[in-house]
Amino acid sequence: MAEITLKGLAHSYLPQPTSPGDYAIREMDHVWQQGGAYALLGPSGCGKSTLLNIISGLLEPSSGEVLFDGERVNSLPPEARNIAQVFQFPVVYDTMTVYDNLAFPLRNVGTPAGRVHERVLEVADVLELTAQLKRKAKNLTADEKQKVSMGRGLVRDDVSAILFDEPLTVIDPQLKWKLRRKLKEIHRRFNITMVYVTHDQLEASTFADKIAVMYEGQVVQFGTPRELFEAPNHTFVGYFIGSPGMNFLEVALRDGRVVSGAVSLSVAPAVHRAVAEARSTNLKLGIRPEFVEVHPAPVEDAMEARVEDVQDLGTYAIVQLRLGEIALKARVEEDEPLPEERAWLRFPVERLGLYVDEFRVEIPHE
Repeated sequence: MAEITLKGLAHSYLPQPTSPGDYAIREMDHVWQQGGAYALLGPSGCGKSTLLNIISGLLEPSSGEVLFDGERVNSLPPEARNIAQVFQFPVVYDTMTVYDNLAFPLRNVGTPAGRVHERVLEVADVLELTAQLKRKAKNLTADEKQKVSMGRGLVRDDVSAILFDEPLTVIDPQLKWKLRRKLKEIHRRFNITMVYVTHDQLEASTFADKIAVMYEGQVVQFGTPRELFEAPNHTFVGYFIGSPGMNFLEVALRDGRVVSGAVSLSVAPAVHRAVAEARSTNLKLGIRPEFVEVHPAPVEDAMEARVEDVQDLGTYAIVQLRLGEIALKARVEEDEPLPEERAWLRFPVERLGLYVDEFRVEIPHE
C-alpha cells in the first residue's frame, strides 16, 4: 500500500500548450492517503482516465511529480510501480480457467504454490467465484469476467494501490449495486488503497469514503459524499451531485436589494452583505431542491412563485417552479402539503451558498 501524492502535476497532449484549455490535466496538488477508498468523479472528457493513467505509469505527465510514499516515480514503468489496474472492459485470459486467471499475477512474481492457492480461494470467496474456479473464462458471462478481472487486481496483497477505471460499465444494472458493495467489503477486509474512476455519482458515493470531483482537468472539490451534497465548493459540483441538481440564481445588488433578473429576492442580512462585498459581476446563489421551503399559502418573508409541474415520486415530489423568469426545483416530502397553482418560497440562510466566479465563498452567519 502507498500514499500517492501529485505535486504540481499537469498534462497536455499538445507539444506546445499555450493556454489552460490546452491541458487535459491542469496543474494540481493532490494526495491519496494510504489505505483510503477514493472515487474520481466527473463527466466524460474531464481528465479522469488521463489522471489514472499518469498514476499507473501508462502516461508520463507533461510537468510535475507523482510520488509513492514520498518517492518520485515519474520515470518508472507500470510494472515497477506495483499498481493493479482494472479497466472498463474485462482483461482475462479466455483459454485459462478462472483459478488460473486469478493465480497468474501471483505466479508471475514467484509466489509459493501454497500461498497462491490460499489467496485464490480467499479472493474467489469474496467475489463469489468459487463455483466457477474450474471453468474456462471464455464460458463466463460479461459480469463474471469482470469479477475475474477485479480478482486479478485484488489477488496480490503487496500492491501499492488498485485503480478502477469505470469497472462496472459492462455489468448488468441489477448486479452493479451488489458489486459496489463487494468492493467496499474488500476494501474493509484488505485495507488496500483504492481509486475508483466513474461518471456515476451513485457509484462514487456508495464506494468511496472521499470523492474527488473533476471538471475541465481540475479537481474542483475533494470531500465526503455529505460535504459534496451539503456544501458544494464549485457550481459544477452543485449541478453534478444530486438529483435533481442544485438551483443557481444569478444575482446582483441593485437599489440596495439583492436581485436575480427582475426579481427582488428575500434573503437574510448576512447574504445581502456577502453579495455587497463580493468583488465580481459573476455572482450566484445556490440552494438544493431539498432545502427550498415550499408553502402552499403566504408566509412571512416568502417569495411568490408559479407552480409549473409536480412530479409525484411516491415518498416525495419534485415541484417545478417559476420565480419571475427563474426556473427552480424543490423537493416536497410526502407528509408535506403540495402547492397547486401558486407557492411561497423561502431560502434558509444556513442552506444558501454564494458563488463568486463559480467558487463558493463563506457567508458569515449571525
